[in-house]
Amino acid sequence: MGKFRDFFKGGQKSFARYVAIVTSLFLLFVLFKPGSNIFNWISARREVVRQEKQIGRYRQQLEQLDKRIDLLVTDRDTLEKFAREQFHLAAPGEDVYILEE
Repeated sequence: MGKFRDFFKGGQKSFARYVAIVTSLFLLFVLFKPGSNIFNWISARREVVRQEKQIGRYRQQLEQLDKRIDLLVTDRDTLEKFAREQFHLAAPGEDVYILEE
């Protein structure tokens, strides 16, 4: 730490100030330049996180739909119940009543 202080106090004092100012200006430009600044990076990261959560929800829904499809394909009673509810199908001699909410 002593050498670092000596750098700012010794004969290179003006050079050290120049380097500090140029570095500070560069950092300010990089962080706050129009079109691509730190605020845009933060909002883009938030958007990525939001979309990753949405992808997770869609994957979960897809798994549920796959399970339902498997049930409809393998279980005859489930298929019959689905057909009756969704397509208002009935066995011969049965009456179908549709109640709308």
